[in-house]
Amino acid sequence: MRQPEDRLVIDSQQHEDRLFPPPPEFANRARIRSMDEYRALYRQSVEKPEEFWAERARELVWTKPFDRVLEWQSPHAQWFVGGQLNASFNCLDRHVQQGRGSKPAIVWEGERGEERILTYEELLAEVSRLANALRAMKVRTGDRVGIYLPLVPEAVVAMLACARLGATHSVVFGGFSAEALRDRMEDAGAKLLITADGGFRKGQVVPLKANADEALQKLPGVERVVVVRRTGEKVPMKPGRDIYWDEAVRGQPATCESVALDAEHALFILYTSGTTGRPKGVVHATGGYLLQTALTTRWVFDLREDDVYWCTADVGWITGHSYVVYGPLAEGATVVLYEGALNHPEPNRIWDIVERRRVSILYTAPTAIRGFIKAGDDWVKQHDLSSLRLLGTVGEPINPEAWMWYRRVVGGERCPIVDTWWQTETGAIAVAPLPGATPTKPGSATLPLPGIEIEIVDSAGRPVPPGEGGTLVLSRPWPSMLRTVHNDPKRYMQQYWSQVPGRYFTGDGARIDADGYLWLMGRIDDVINVAGHRLGTAEIESALARHPVVAEAAVVGRPDELKGTGICAFVTLKEGKVASTELAAELRSHVAKEIGAIARPDDIRFADALPKTRSGKIVRRLLRDLAAGRESQGDVSTLEDLSVIAALRDSEE
Repeated sequence: MRQPEDRLVIDSQQHEDRLFPPPPEFANRARIRSMDEYRALYRQSVEKPEEFWAERARELVWTKPFDRVLEWQSPHAQWFVGGQLNASFNCLDRHVQQGRGSKPAIVWEGERGEERILTYEELLAEVSRLANALRAMKVRTGDRVGIYLPLVPEAVVAMLACARLGATHSVVFGGFSAEALRDRMEDAGAKLLITADGGFRKGQVVPLKANADEALQKLPGVERVVVVRRTGEKVPMKPGRDIYWDEAVRGQPATCESVALDAEHALFILYTSGTTGRPKGVVHATGGYLLQTALTTRWVFDLREDDVYWCTADVGWITGHSYVVYGPLAEGATVVLYEGALNHPEPNRIWDIVERRRVSILYTAPTAIRGFIKAGDDWVKQHDLSSLRLLGTVGEPINPEAWMWYRRVVGGERCPIVDTWWQTETGAIAVAPLPGATPTKPGSATLPLPGIEIEIVDSAGRPVPPGEGGTLVLSRPWPSMLRTVHNDPKRYMQQYWSQVPGRYFTGDGARIDADGYLWLMGRIDDVINVAGHRLGTAEIESALARHPVVAEAAVVGRPDELKGTGICAFVTLKEGKVASTELAAELRSHVAKEIGAIARPDDIRFADALPKTRSGKIVRRLLRDLAAGRESQGDVSTLEDLSVIAALRDSEE
């Protein structure tokens, strides 16, 4: 039935009845052991929020205690006003001072098999040497420093050295092009850039220094460039501007006093991976961000002293900032870093690392999981994964069948799964199960974490009933929230706070079921309006993935003269399965049966692979262009494999 224009919501037909309580042996040892404990914690966080956050903030080391917990003048928040602290000190010095200096902080593996292990004491020394070197190059508190590196330990060292001095870092993912780097460094006003001679990705050298040189031709504001020797290839070094990392830190003291910074001091600027238009620099502040990333690391991953924790994200993304660097290191974790692709040189690279490193917590992307499904179970079964005790997902909604495969094949049906929802802008996980307390449903991010209030609203900003889809908004400020868009406060207001006045607009479609569990339905931009029905692409993708031959699917809209928008599904099949006209018809009928005739795809297009960024996200913008028969627009430099687009175009000809 067509909805009135002032009451537009998202139709939802997905149903999931499977429920998995936390394993008793896990719950008995967990930090939060029951739903009663969760509810008490959540109730305190919403009824007495300032008391709740103040109590937990005092667990950090403050140079100067804060006077007030929150000053809120919508849409601007200041948290822990008057307080001073340093993120680098909280991630390093305090652990060393507490006698944990010999504990491994970073266990790094290069794509070619090299290994480096840095203890907390050694990491602190490396960070201090670089901080002293940066200070010698006249980097001061408030300056901006660009970081454009492969996933090597120096990337973490660089971030923490900047934080130590109070220089605001801006990490640019090593897969971005010279043009993308230039745009981001120009917007940030970077004074210094830290890069490398190159990096390794799927056996190839990524020419980071060459890209940086090209970008810097039009950036006179970048005065110095520090270059990590990674590949050993000879690269041009501009006299007076460029210096190798090892030469810069040579002779520098292994101690460097951290700078006491206001809680609201800008810790970093991170540019979202938008593909067109001016880059959008999300600004995060030191105190609130550090607190919430540390707390959520502890709560969601049930982190223990002996865990070996691996979040597979690159530090160029917010997941890497929050759950590779700041959250885990603030909690004193042992963090695994791996430079290369998870499926190179064989699809079992990830499982080989889990086995050899005895990883106990694995946090990765749904698209990576679907890639492992496509490769087949045998690659997983070659390895002893008994060290795993907790699995997590991040980046986009995970379809129920991929969730079930992850639980069964990787987790041996013994590991809880924490499916997390959050954004670059939220800074920290906002919705996720607590693994010792929350019963989980395949495909649902479950319940908001303490301190997070969520609503699902229609296009007029009115709450919708349980089971009905709408837009996800957050109703009150939280410590790790973005503070502004760098150099563009108007954009901050328009994009995040004007769509539903007084509430933070996430841009995600979602619904809440009768149990209060959150189900993500894809970006609002990806909602397809078919003959007056607004359908979330995530539900159609999940329905396709429930078919036994489908490994992964991506659904987009395309122009349709009759319905306005037609449904186009790009489908990859499991290993050994063959595409055919008959299978396409079967899949269309399968979706109609699973969801309803309105969701039946108009087109099924088979593909060997889908276009993805190196962080594992499907680039649906490119698929929309293909489905509509138009040339692709925007930056494609972050794609894992550019040949995928060419292959998809060839398949249409």
